[in-house]
This record gives sequence, structure tokens and C-alpha cells, in this order.
Amino acid sequence: MRFLVVAVGHARAGPERALWEAYSERLVTPTRLIEVESKRPGPGLKEREAELLLKSVPDDAVIVALDERGKSLTSENFAKTLAQWRDGGAATATFVIGGADGLAEGVRMRARLLLCLGAMTWPHLLVRGLLAEQLYRAERIWAGHPYHRA
Repeated sequence: MRFLVVAVGHARAGPERALWEAYSERLVTPTRLIEVESKRPGPGLKEREAELLLKSVPDDAVIVALDERGKSLTSENFAKTLAQWRDGGAATATFVIGGADGLAEGVRMRARLLLCLGAMTWPHLLVRGLLAEQLYRAERIWAGHPYHRA
């Protein structure tokens, strides 16, 4: 299985991008980030972003939408869910991160899992790094590595 993160916005050099890079570079699982952005602000922005996001998702992907209304999982349950998909033959786990206004309903409906990273609101550029850390943690849990001390 591969990991694909499809996110709205382009991260410039800075702490958010550095956090993503620090954890994504540690991953054993092949991982790729695709950034999309609608150049037209205004009405219908979430729908235009949704179209760009979904165009980037492979046909064989399991979609996880990062959404404040989603399910909050422990790191162990997140790792278990990913392992079940991997062991069930999923080729790609695609994590979709919306822009500042969130995700359009069409993206949410396509997702196998709506995932919430907690009750607090996180900047969409920071979510990439938080997600990369949890993916790394999941790999460490699979390996029985002491990184995750539960």
C-alpha cells in the first residue's frame, strides 16, 4: 500500500512544510504529497477545490477525508485501520485535506473514513505535518517499535 496526501494550498518554506518533510521522509511506506489550488476565490470555492482534490485521487484508492465532523481515533486504532486496508489489498490510502473553508460534501461522501484530528481547529497547512507524524507512528506501531509508548 502507498500513502497519498492530496491537499489544498501550496506550503512555502517554513515550519509547516518542515514538519511535513521531517515525518514524511521517515516513512517506509511510499508517500507522496499533491498540492492543488483554485485560483478563483469567491462563491463555489469549496466545490472547485473538491473537483481538483478528487481528480488527484487514484481510482483504486481508499479515501480518508480529514474533517472536523469526522471520527476521532486513537493512534492504535488508526494504525489498525490502515493495516486492515493494507492487508485487504488496498493499493493506496489517500488522505484528502481541504482548504481553510473545509471540504465540500461530495468529497466527504466519497470517503471511506472521515477522520478528525481532535476537537480543536487546526490550520490546513499544519494538518499535513500532524498527519505525517501519525502515519509514521502507525508504521512504528506495526513494527513494535518503542516510538509509540502506549
